[in-house]
Amino acid sequence: MTAGLRLPCFDSVKFSTTIPRMLSRRRGFTIFHAALIVSTFALETRAQQPAPAASGARILLLPRRIVSGERATLAVLDVNGRLTPGVTVNFSNGDRFTTDATGRALFVAPLNPGVIFGSITGRAGRVATAILSPAEASSPALEVSSAPRVASLTDRFEIFGKSFCGDADANQVTIAGQPAIVLASSPTALVVLPPPELQPDTAPVQVSCAKQQSAAFSVTFVGLDLEADSSPLKPGEHRELTVRVRGTPAKIALEARNLAPEIAELFGGNPVRASTGGGAENFARFEVVGRNNGSFLISIRLVSPLGRPAP
Repeated sequence: MTAGLRLPCFDSVKFSTTIPRMLSRRRGFTIFHAALIVSTFALETRAQQPAPAASGARILLLPRRIVSGERATLAVLDVNGRLTPGVTVNFSNGDRFTTDATGRALFVAPLNPGVIFGSITGRAGRVATAILSPAEASSPALEVSSAPRVASLTDRFEIFGKSFCGDADANQVTIAGQPAIVLASSPTALVVLPPPELQPDTAPVQVSCAKQQSAAFSVTFVGLDLEADSSPLKPGEHRELTVRVRGTPAKIALEARNLAPEIAELFGGNPVRASTGGGAENFARFEVVGRNNGSFLISIRLVSPLGRPAP
């Protein structure tokens, strides 16, 4: 999912210069996130590991719009971006759901329109979703009203519209003719993961559900490559992280978030946003400062505003 940088930062000896592609399986719905690891261990793919423990759950994926009385699907990820079974999600209205073996949970939206919040049991932070009335979500045909113009090859992105399926598995999303994975869904919103073999380029995207199909629209998919010094980082030392964008010469907004602030500090706050310079050498830089011995994790995500889909 999120392009991640896991740095055991005071005894590092091995280094990879890229954020490897996330591997995925449509059946079983385990998403294996190979992060950049600078440590005494080689880069691991986790393809043979068992399902992640519920105690490692960190990220709640909840459609930002759901429809009163209609079904929707949420998903929970661990710190490495893997769908996580057995995680309890609490809603602010008292509803409670537990993710199944796929790391997701199918639920029925509350009847009263408004805003509701979801949270992972035992974790700080809440995720908001708007409950729309059936009239607001009604449409005689499946339509896509907004989507990103640019998305990461290895990260989730959102699509908004009408007449999607609340059951994530009932939606079919194709990118350049390849099936993508729908992680979370409602009749008005989808959270989608690109197919693992997709290459950097502009590609057609199409959504279908219940024998209805949207018009194709275009999204530019880009790769993010990370470059950093692999030598040991000392407490108080500043270190630059360079993120290079493949697939477009346009300026791209990136957001870095420090998931272990007790170990290292992300210079400039948390989170920090930066824009690439554009052109042939399209990159942005972030800076970290060592604080204490241990491993820290910084996630770097592409930030792309949603707009009307273009052919």
